[in-house]
Amino acid sequence: MEVKVVLITGGSSGIGAATARILAEDGIKVYAGSRRGTTETPHELIVPIKLDVNDASALEDAVARIVSEEGRLDAVVCNAGNGIYGPIEGTLEEEARSQFETNYFGALKTIQACLPQFRSQGFGRIITITSVMAILQLPFQGFYSSVKAALLALSESLSLELKGTGIQCCSILPGDVRTGFTGARKLNKAATDPNSPYKEQIDRNLKKIEHDELNGMSPDVIAKAIKKELGRKHMHVRVIPRIDYAAVGLLTRILPEKSKLSLIRLLYN
Repeated sequence: MEVKVVLITGGSSGIGAATARILAEDGIKVYAGSRRGTTETPHELIVPIKLDVNDASALEDAVARIVSEEGRLDAVVCNAGNGIYGPIEGTLEEEARSQFETNYFGALKTIQACLPQFRSQGFGRIITITSVMAILQLPFQGFYSSVKAALLALSESLSLELKGTGIQCCSILPGDVRTGFTGARKLNKAATDPNSPYKEQIDRNLKKIEHDELNGMSPDVIAKAIKKELGRKHMHVRVIPRIDYAAVGLLTRILPEKSKLSLIRLLYN
């Protein structure tokens, strides 16, 4: 069954907006959901909709609207997310919970809103945008790594549960990407404490992370990977776009954990 109608969360900018544009240019109707309800990439096949992934009823209403207008929903791309930065020590519980609320539970609610329609039509594609940090943990981004690892595990477990239903799952693991995510990153309370015992490490590490992101790949690279998977008869369960990041992913599997952590310390500390 050909993919013709797609819902994207976090569709107003960055990877979401790039994906909406590239899919629309290929003739796919895209509903680009975001809290703002706008899009950076106007196109006759892109429909911006106001959508908060933390609101389960709003997600259900969005799916019902799409099915009413299009008669189908072929795929969902769970892209909405945010990031916090800072040491685990001193992080407030509400700061940690906020990281999971959108990135994990928001994706979960989105998937659960789409599954009944996918099941009823016997076809559906679920793509979650995780991160290479799901498999390569970095200092001072412990909660981001944790939530992306949880989302990756959710996607791969779901792919097993849905075997034989016509519904497929794929997780895309981007590396450094040039988007507004860098400027939108929040520093937690511990990261802004001038008396923090991590102060020197925090500042040095943040500069490297921001430099890598600002000089990272175009969001189009991720968008094209998403388009490629949606066009496959059988999607891959896990995809790491671009060969250098794919090589890093391979190293994380074959290196002993002690060696992997030593390499990260060398690069980021």
